[in-house]
Amino acid sequence: ELSSQKKFEEIKKANQAAAKKLVEDQFSSSSEDDDEDAEVKQGKILAKTFTIYTSQTDGDASELERTRQYMNEAFQSGAMTCLICIASVKRNQAVWSCCGCFCIFHLVCIQKWAKDSLFLVSSPLTDSDFGKKDYPWPCPKCRFEYKRSETPSRYYCYCGKVENPTLDPWLVPHSCGQICEREFKPSCGHKCLLLCHPGPCPPCPKMVTTTCHCKKAKPVPRRCSAKEWSCRLPCGRTLLCGQHTCENSCHAGDCQPCPRVSKQRCICGRQTAERLCASPQWQCDQVCGKCLPCGNHTCEQVCHAGPCGDCPRSGKRSCPCEKTKFTLPCTEDVPTCGDSCDKVLECGIHKCSQRCHRGPCETCRQEVEKQCRCGKHTKRMPCHKPYLCETKCTKIRDCQKHQCRRKCCSGNCPPCDLVCGRTLGCRNHKCPSGCHRGSCNPCPETVDVKCNCGKTVIKVPCGRERTIKPPKCKQLCSRPPTCHHSTQEKHYCHFGRCPPCRQACQQMLTCGHLCPVACHDEALVKQTGLHQSAGPWEQPSEPAFIQTALPCPPCEVPIPVECLGQHEVSPLPCHSANPYSCKRLCGRLLDCQNHTCPECSQCEEECTKPRPSGCPHRCVLPCHPGDCPSCLQMLKIKCHCKLSVLYIECLKLTCADLKEKELLISCKNQCPKELPCGHRCKEICHSGNCPLNCSQKVKLRCLCKRLKKEVQCSKIQEGQVSLECDALCKEMKRKASEIKEAEAKAAIEEEKRRQQAELEAFENRLKGRRKNKRRKDEVEVEQSSWQKYKNLIMLPVFGVVVVLVAW
Repeated sequence: ELSSQKKFEEIKKANQAAAKKLVEDQFSSSSEDDDEDAEVKQGKILAKTFTIYTSQTDGDASELERTRQYMNEAFQSGAMTCLICIASVKRNQAVWSCCGCFCIFHLVCIQKWAKDSLFLVSSPLTDSDFGKKDYPWPCPKCRFEYKRSETPSRYYCYCGKVENPTLDPWLVPHSCGQICEREFKPSCGHKCLLLCHPGPCPPCPKMVTTTCHCKKAKPVPRRCSAKEWSCRLPCGRTLLCGQHTCENSCHAGDCQPCPRVSKQRCICGRQTAERLCASPQWQCDQVCGKCLPCGNHTCEQVCHAGPCGDCPRSGKRSCPCEKTKFTLPCTEDVPTCGDSCDKVLECGIHKCSQRCHRGPCETCRQEVEKQCRCGKHTKRMPCHKPYLCETKCTKIRDCQKHQCRRKCCSGNCPPCDLVCGRTLGCRNHKCPSGCHRGSCNPCPETVDVKCNCGKTVIKVPCGRERTIKPPKCKQLCSRPPTCHHSTQEKHYCHFGRCPPCRQACQQMLTCGHLCPVACHDEALVKQTGLHQSAGPWEQPSEPAFIQTALPCPPCEVPIPVECLGQHEVSPLPCHSANPYSCKRLCGRLLDCQNHTCPECSQCEEECTKPRPSGCPHRCVLPCHPGDCPSCLQMLKIKCHCKLSVLYIECLKLTCADLKEKELLISCKNQCPKELPCGHRCKEICHSGNCPLNCSQKVKLRCLCKRLKKEVQCSKIQEGQVSLECDALCKEMKRKASEIKEAEAKAAIEEEKRRQQAELEAFENRLKGRRKNKRRKDEVEVEQSSWQKYKNLIMLPVFGVVVVLVAW
């Protein structure tokens, strides 16, 4: 029992903690619910924050738009986002705000960011250099640099007065509620008058007395943020040329250079040229050429001011190696001293071994044992040549990913020059920085999240546009109405379909009245019978609804109607406003003029009047006076050829004569019956037997099939036309018979020849041949191919020629 009670208490505490956390999460959201109460509450908080400022500006809040935007983002859902972890900043979370871009981050995230940044900067340093320099860390968004000592360690409000500000639903999130009192930037001596707020401070609203830039106008009272002003009068200050005055209107700062042109002499005074007054001093290209005090040389300087100075060759002068000094006239050159030069060569190690000489020393050619830059190889070579081996450095660069691969590296490997290219947290862009260690910088891009009409926009970090809720827009919906009304009810901009129209239908009914019910052009109707369940185990699905236009309901406007017997008048709905029976005894003659009324009602008997001859239908009207109306019903009749079914009005068929009936019952197609000759009847669908005079054209040939002629089929059937063979036909028949006889004779002769050859071959086999005893001088004469087969070839060729000639 004790263990069960203990478990129950533990579960109870866990449930209470979970409920408390859920309530805090819902309350600590970065925005209020999108209802009117939340908007009114937000408006009161903003008005309270701006009260002290607007009291100084007589209610003018035009300079507060930028600050208002930051404060609206603090209330807007998802607009306040930490760029490091790409998560929303909630009310009860410790935050830190950058003083450069005023972007807000989680305190834990910015502390980790600063620590990682300092580690990456200081990791390539050696132990001797570590700690000698205070390396900065940058803001993730604007790259504003902070010192190591400025790393945030505690949670303060925006103005920095209160540590761990309490959560107050009637204040701006993360605000202490006190007056900001931060100094304006640029500093003017005044402090911010708003309550503790996010974002930059607005311009200073204080009134000060100040004069214009040129100090000519009288001092006037102006806002401190706009205290510098221009009187628009000419400046009048003397320009640097000393000849002209500034003609520009009153302006701040120094005057612009003089734009005029004047004639000016060069520094030496030899030449004159037109130049801008802004640059009066200039040099010509001539050498000075004045005689120096020595009287032997002239000044070699280009156009200069002041005296030329003493002769550069006067006084004590040193030899080229600077070991011996001589006092000589300026006309004589200094001789060499004859001693060794001993100047340090370019290598910085050896000295020049030549005697004192003029000009530069030669290149050091001494052979020394040199060590390469990486220190792995040594080699004897001239001192002036550098020694770089071919060994590639295998050290990992500061990115900790790629090798240096530089030849003969000294150990101080350069930074990695490859691009990082890793996908950033936004999943839309790649890191453009050089290859580096640790996590990449946050994506600096921002994305606009718009409402449906696009007039209300909030900027969110790249990557948050897929999860952020669109802003609530206060503009009226501009979509055209989808019902028959010309205008729709006023409602705010939204996504999805517009709400159903609640205006009165007001469509004209058939009776002439207007429909008074609500608009029913887009009514939701439940669909039934669309899904057949597979069995009793299948769960019933939710009913589907579709939008459809419903017909207007019956008109309910009351209309006075008199009874059939004209005894009384009663109001009836418009859709059923017909004469009615009042159930009283009447006895009047009914409208049909055939019966009398037993009680107030209409005659309900059927019409019994005779129909026209041939009409099988009854009168469609009830008992009525006068003649019956014409029968308009359709008759279903087969055509003459019995292939098609025709629908004909009863009135047309009964009123038509024999000729018109013949045309009405015809299907207007060709008759499908066959004539005795085998051809199809050419007449249109008709009654009775088909005519025997077939007009079909057929070909008539002679007996030998050579001659042909087209005649009517009916004439051939009657035997009126025949086609006899002519003389040419008979001649061709005779020649063909001769060719056949010749072919028969040739075949008989060929058969005899074949039998004779077989007989001779048989006799030779019986007698045997004595080939070995045949005389050598005897030569067997063998027949040629033409002699053997000439008869077989000539006979068919001769027959073909005869046939062609006969043809």
